[in-house]
Amino acid sequence: MKSWDELSRKEQLAATHYDFYKDVHGVRPRWMNYDAMTEQELEQELDSLSKQAEVVFAEEKQMQEECISKFEQHVTDTICMGAKDRATALRWIMDASSADGDWEYFCFLNGLPYGYFKEVA
Repeated sequence: MKSWDELSRKEQLAATHYDFYKDVHGVRPRWMNYDAMTEQELEQELDSLSKQAEVVFAEEKQMQEECISKFEQHVTDTICMGAKDRATALRWIMDASSADGDWEYFCFLNGLPYGYFKEVA
């Protein structure tokens, strides 16, 4: 296996696109024939992918903010229904979920950012 510095410019562009595509779309573009592409075509693909990423990441951020707002309202509602404090409300909400005590999985299930409970709990 070659190190990054040993790769040609074209190979570096192809590798960058391959990984970045997964970040943007959630799957690797195994159908792409990078060998048949020129460096210029790969650069154009990366430029296009960068524009797509801006849109996708902005949408994800907005959805995540909506999920946080919805979840925090759920916490407030749980406190209003009898939980004495935030910690109790979180425990009750976790107990009612299918996450089985796994806060990172709970984040995934509820569209919250990973590490959310380390930051706000």
